[in-house]
Amino acid sequence: MKLAIKLAFRNLIGAGLRTWLNVIVLSFSFVIIIWLKGVMSGWDQQAKTDMTNWEIGGGQYWHEAYDPYDPFTFSDSHSPIPGEFRSEIEKGDMEPYLISQGTIYPQGRIQSIMIKGINPKQSIFMLPAHKLDTVMTDAIPSIIGSLMARNLKAGIGDRVTIQWRDNQGTFDAAEILITEIFTVSVPAVDQGQVYIPLDRLQSMMGLEGEATILTYRNSETPVVDVPGWTHRPKEVLTAQVDEMIKMKTTGQSVLYAVLLLLAMLAIFDTQVLSIFRRQKEIGTYVALGYTRRQVVGLFTVEGAMYAVFAALLSAAYGLPFLAWQAKAGWTMPVDASDFGMAIAQTLYPVYSAGLVVSTVLLVLLVTTVVSYWPSRRIAKMNPTEALRGKIQ
Repeated sequence: MKLAIKLAFRNLIGAGLRTWLNVIVLSFSFVIIIWLKGVMSGWDQQAKTDMTNWEIGGGQYWHEAYDPYDPFTFSDSHSPIPGEFRSEIEKGDMEPYLISQGTIYPQGRIQSIMIKGINPKQSIFMLPAHKLDTVMTDAIPSIIGSLMARNLKAGIGDRVTIQWRDNQGTFDAAEILITEIFTVSVPAVDQGQVYIPLDRLQSMMGLEGEATILTYRNSETPVVDVPGWTHRPKEVLTAQVDEMIKMKTTGQSVLYAVLLLLAMLAIFDTQVLSIFRRQKEIGTYVALGYTRRQVVGLFTVEGAMYAVFAALLSAAYGLPFLAWQAKAGWTMPVDASDFGMAIAQTLYPVYSAGLVVSTVLLVLLVTTVVSYWPSRRIAKMNPTEALRGKIQ
């Protein structure tokens, strides 16, 4: 085996430009596959982190009637905050949300919104809820996201009229004062959302002490079975992101296959040409006592060494590139808010040792198989005819 490796190395180096062209093409496949997989891994981590910090915390309890995709359930999806959670709420480890459907009238226009009541002193979310901690008699303090502000064409200090229907079915209206505009990469926290103090919304709705969602801080908090409330762990709340990542990864597999196909085609053609041109050499090996199996192994090792050289070459220029991308990130050419998912405008790839090793092993395995395939012809050669340079 050691002799085969030495002979394979010598033959590849002796092939000159042909060898390095194959190695360069294969190295591109290494770098691009690792980079794209790193982007997907980075998106996965970044999306879940942003959702945790801005929307879901460590997990949530939903009122059993609440359906975020059906606004008609909002009027019934509320009930008094369970006594089992009072201590957690007092410690700041759990925060109640009250949600109501409403309408906003910016500059004479009309738009449906979700009015969310949140504790101004909360610390679970990154929402600037402290901007709601102000005393106002002629308007309701509120905060909105940058996308919402752009749709409303509103800024900090602007006053806008909102309308809602209370628990008795009576419509009412008031002015809100925008005290802060925040930027977030989670569209569900921004689009169509208006945040006001929890106690104000409870008073407006006639639902003192009631909530729609209870969010807890620590994902390891023991689950409590409370009648009328449904527990939603973080894994369930981030399932949509997992499905999106899986779908994108499946789509990228087509690109991986094309890259590998191009590289493997080049290696396959090289091996076929090499066997055709080196028949005398093959006959000499057999005449010197090599078995056909050993000669096939020699050519297979030669093909596999393309992947080894490509891995070394890709490490030379790929490591600086991948490290730079992990630091600078990849800024998407389109507005990330159009995706409707928790995705930042700039994604920072995340590479793991398992990702690199699995990619190298995959390419090495495929290269070895592609090299062995044409090498099987050697086993059918007649040594005498091979020495004379004739095709059998």
